[in-house]
Amino acid sequence: MLQKTSSLLLRASTARSYATVSSTVIPPAVANTLSKAKSAAINLAYGAGASSAAGPRDTSIPATLHLKTGQSFTGTSFGSTEGKFGETVFSTSITSYTESMTDPSYSSQLLVFTTPMIGNYGVPKNTQPRGAATGPQMSLESGRIECRGVIVSDLAEKYSHYQARESLHEWCKRHNVPGITGVDTRAITNILRNYGTTLGQIAVGENHATAPAQEAYWDPAKENLIAQASTKHVYTLNDNPHDPHQVKIALLDFGAKANIMRSLVARGASVTVLPWDTPLDSSLMSSFDGLFLSNGPGDPKHGLPAARNVAALMDSQWWCNRPIFGICMGNQILGLAAGMETYRMPYGNRGHNQPVLALASSGVIKKGRMYVTSQNHQYAVKLEEFPQGWEPFFINANDSSVEGIKSTTDSGKKVWGVQFHPESAGGPLDTIAMFDSFLDECKASKMILSGGSGAGGMPAALKRRPRMADASAA
Repeated sequence: MLQKTSSLLLRASTARSYATVSSTVIPPAVANTLSKAKSAAINLAYGAGASSAAGPRDTSIPATLHLKTGQSFTGTSFGSTEGKFGETVFSTSITSYTESMTDPSYSSQLLVFTTPMIGNYGVPKNTQPRGAATGPQMSLESGRIECRGVIVSDLAEKYSHYQARESLHEWCKRHNVPGITGVDTRAITNILRNYGTTLGQIAVGENHATAPAQEAYWDPAKENLIAQASTKHVYTLNDNPHDPHQVKIALLDFGAKANIMRSLVARGASVTVLPWDTPLDSSLMSSFDGLFLSNGPGDPKHGLPAARNVAALMDSQWWCNRPIFGICMGNQILGLAAGMETYRMPYGNRGHNQPVLALASSGVIKKGRMYVTSQNHQYAVKLEEFPQGWEPFFINANDSSVEGIKSTTDSGKKVWGVQFHPESAGGPLDTIAMFDSFLDECKASKMILSGGSGAGGMPAALKRRPRMADASAA
């Protein structure tokens, strides 16, 4: 189809050039027909930007964002006309609003985009991409909009992208998510930076200007958002029972982004997704070559049952120090499992431009290098004296918060956690190869364990320095 579209564009453009040079080359009627063909080809290739059957947005409906700190911002409504309470946060990401809005880590939050215009390339059909039959069943990060509301400076009323199927307004309306446009998002962001993340309400319609009572604001931090976001059933992606060499990964789901599973599946791994509080006993885990801890929303203290399960797994002899990798919430759960403390940051880090400094070398990561990362979190591991066997892996170059932890070489363990998202979606791919390093370690452990190194305890060969940590000696 793209080849046909390109051909139409080329022919229409050529015809227009001839018609401009001399009206006698192509009659006006033919030139007009070709011009219409060119417009049709452009719409086919890039999206017509027309409204769907839902119709255009009613720009006369007012909406107000009320903050618990006392400020209110009034604009016009888009999406759902149902008001919502939530935790008001901001993201500095410039692109990928569809990926951000479907990230389960934004569950319960009213999302303020600092980028002025949002919605200009519409929303794609959220179905499985071609050629990805063994991966997640969606093209975005989950099957629905996860944030409770959206606040933007300028909503694009028309969109243009060859994959777009609906506008941001139509998408939000279909998922019952309210939005506000026409407000000063710079002022809102300054408030959130000065006062910290605050509770808020998007009020729509007749009584939009009436601020709720202080006790009416809903605090999602008091709820176990991990349990709400996690899968309720075990399922497996990309399993190939005919390949004895395939790496099999167990993934604890705290609210996992789909691109984490895609990144593992794309590298040939079989991924079994488990509910967040699944007991990690030998009857289940002995068949896996590694453990992955996903991202997720809310306070990591609600995930203490999972942290205790992970701690028991790391200390068990039968696990044989197989590799463990955690991202975002997974990093915080690893910290709690290791005996570290977590804390709530003033306004968190959300965006695609967070610089982190590597404090140790491991696999593709080189000590002393700066990496630009995608992030979305409100909590972090405390920067204090680390327990024996653990060390900081990354530190944030802006606020000096802990951006990663890892087991030390002497501990014999193979455990890494990062606060950022190597898989991005959206954002930079500076650290995407960490997935390769993790799976390389899983393959190495699998090879050793299947080679008859002993089943009564940790094989002697696994007591050597882990390969991902060997680089720190370089």
